[in-house]
Amino acid sequence: MSNADTTPGLEQATLAGGCFWCLEAVFDQLNGVHNVESGYMGGQTADPSYDDICGGDTGHAEVVRITFDPKVVSFRELLEVFFVIHDPTTLNAQGNDFGTQYRSGIFYHSAAQQAQAMEVIANLAKKKLWRDPIVTEVTAASTFYMAEDYHQEYFERNPGQPYCSYVVEPKVAKFRKHFMEKLKSA
Repeated sequence: MSNADTTPGLEQATLAGGCFWCLEAVFDQLNGVHNVESGYMGGQTADPSYDDICGGDTGHAEVVRITFDPKVVSFRELLEVFFVIHDPTTLNAQGNDFGTQYRSGIFYHSAAQQAQAMEVIANLAKKKLWRDPIVTEVTAASTFYMAEDYHQEYFERNPGQPYCSYVVEPKVAKFRKHFMEKLKSA
């Protein structure tokens, strides 16, 4: 378990969209994001480990907890990025990663975040961007359990690792292409 950053004026968002390495690598580069932590949320086991999560019996999803400045980047903008970088139509899977831990989910921290998440999903559904329906769950945030240290900033520390090269890097490139104006300055 981890305590959230409580810096005045900053907010939290918690998102699940497959492997947390992908989400962390993208949101780390978004202007207005102060911190991104990989972890687990939404299950029934207290203080789960990565091995517990991979077993699929804990009910947790791999998530990122994003601490952001809403004066620079809004929750809605975080969701815009989220829906570009993962497939919200595959139940309990992203690419070759299968299991409930890889589900698509928005764990809201306020009624306003819940309403915005539902509105964004409804608007995307109307646009029919995907052949299949959106299955992203919208659930109240629960206890966040920090993933093990070796998962934090994984892509940054392991860019040549095969999973990073073939899965994470293309998502980062897609993000950079679609949201170039929202990148943190070098």
